[in-house]
Amino acid sequence: MRRTAQFLTAVAAATALGAAPAHATPATATTSAADRPGPGRALGWEPAPSAPWDVTAGQRCDFAIHGEPVVDEVVQRVLDRHPDGSPKRVAYKGDLVVRVTNQETGAFHDADASGSAIVEYRTDGSQFWSVLGPVLVGVGEGNLDRGMYLVDGVWTLFISASGHRTVTMAHGTTTDICGLIA
Repeated sequence: MRRTAQFLTAVAAATALGAAPAHATPATATTSAADRPGPGRALGWEPAPSAPWDVTAGQRCDFAIHGEPVVDEVVQRVLDRHPDGSPKRVAYKGDLVVRVTNQETGAFHDADASGSAIVEYRTDGSQFWSVLGPVLVGVGEGNLDRGMYLVDGVWTLFISASGHRTVTMAHGTTTDICGLIA
């Protein structure tokens, strides 16, 4: 329970509108244009739009699926960078609803994937996600069966450099999207 409370505190602090990591410095006159607030945006938060995607039959579901955002207000904030300047830790938040469609039948489900996450991008190509709320997760290889899931709650996701996914739930649920649109 203590780790869950610490995680919730960290996610809330990092994703609160305009919150800064402990090592951040206040904005100054030399702040770059990319870091200046714009309409509807707090310091350091930038749009992070999701692109439509297609997955062939057998990769996630037994049928081909298409995903397309119908609501996409996700923003990101780089919290830490690798020595080469590439993002190391990035916070994501905002409303996201993805329409997942069975390409064979046209059946679809609008998945509310509006969770918040801090993602650590590792130099070996792996990723570690700390998540609060719902996020859409496709699994080919992992500790969940092959599929497309809406994972909701307090949880983590490790994606190995080879793409193997491991979801670890502190508390929450998984919804089988393939089953909803079969």
